Amino acid sequence: MSGKRPHVVIVGAGFGGIKAAKLLAREDVDVTLIDRNNFQLFQPLLYQVSTSMLSIDEIAYPIRTFFRKNKNVRFMLAHVQGFDAKNKEVITPYGHVKYDYLILAAGSTTNYFGMNKLAYSTYGMKTLREAIHIRNHVLHMFERAEREKDPDVRKKMLTFVCVGGGPTGIEEVGSLSELVYIAMKDEYHGLDLNEVSIILIEATDKVLPMMPPDLRDETVRILKKKRVDVRLNTQVVDCDEDGLTLKDGTKIATRTVIWAAGVKAVPMIAKFGAEVDRAGRIIVGKTLQVPGHPEVFAIGDCAHLEQDGHPLATIAPVATQGAVVCVANVKSLIKGQNKLQEFTYHDVGSMATIGRGQAVMCKGSWKMKGFFAWSAWLTVHLIRLAGAHTNITVALKWAWNWLSGIRLGRIITNIPDNRDSNT
Repeated sequence: MSGKRPHVVIVGAGFGGIKAAKLLAREDVDVTLIDRNNFQLFQPLLYQVSTSMLSIDEIAYPIRTFFRKNKNVRFMLAHVQGFDAKNKEVITPYGHVKYDYLILAAGSTTNYFGMNKLAYSTYGMKTLREAIHIRNHVLHMFERAEREKDPDVRKKMLTFVCVGGGPTGIEEVGSLSELVYIAMKDEYHGLDLNEVSIILIEATDKVLPMMPPDLRDETVRILKKKRVDVRLNTQVVDCDEDGLTLKDGTKIATRTVIWAAGVKAVPMIAKFGAEVDRAGRIIVGKTLQVPGHPEVFAIGDCAHLEQDGHPLATIAPVATQGAVVCVANVKSLIKGQNKLQEFTYHDVGSMATIGRGQAVMCKGSWKMKGFFAWSAWLTVHLIRLAGAHTNITVALKWAWNWLSGIRLGRIITNIPDNRDSNT
């Protein structure tokens, strides 16, 4: 880098961060992209890793590969420890990185809504490591249950609970049901799969709140058909090694609780010192600038911006559309222009898959369900995956699973996790 051109630092290599870096790579600026991982994770398909459908290299793409032809983009593998806004520096273990412009796009983490103990007794669904832990753990439970003589202990091992009725929770339990009752149904000769319980818990009175009522009802109907016990208006208050405790005092004996109930900004974002909301997201203006710091922008899951009276959702299209406006405003500031674009999110619709051949989707008053919605879901997610190799391998795996139900990703790997240490 020459050091003479404007230096833009991007914290986070998720959907928004990568989009911003790609746009800036075409400009006469130097870009430093900082992330604690060396890959971009396609989070919408994490549940398919956790349920043995896909492999890790099919939902993660090396960050450096995006920019192999862009000499003005540098990637830095580092954990951001904080910021020095006065001196315009990002603090990392390897020194301070100076910036002329800063884009905060660090994404989100699991929200336990103040019940922080749950972080140690449940499985989150936000990182690649968490998805692999779920896959290992679920497979371990079946291996252990087949040799377990105590029926109560065996029942606890074969009870799987997912908390959260949003797209992540719906997709997780739907895929888990197919893993158990289709992919593995003839393989555990010492087990009666009728002992398996898959439970979806939602604190409100509905799943998929972004969907119209008839699609929500259709989702619940299909899940029940897949032998998923859907419990609405059910709140969790505690979880330990013996199971889950609900607000009404009911206890569910289980060894597996997957937490998909909400997200919040990564804690590092609050270290910038700007005003944040209850989810730790920086409250930004319509130009996506951080108040008091016109050279700093926040986008995606770490930015709070209201539209039509509600905060924008923490979804990929919000992050990528925000990145476009953010980069346009950075370019304007570099040129000395004071008139900046205001961000308005253009709704691209909502969708969720419930299993093979079943999905729901809507945009405004338009809606669709069943096989055609599922086909559209497959197409949209294939297009968003990075790399032609990934597109081909994932498409082939989905096709093979559709025809046979087989999931060859059921490999237990030796990733340390004290909950599996007695296996």
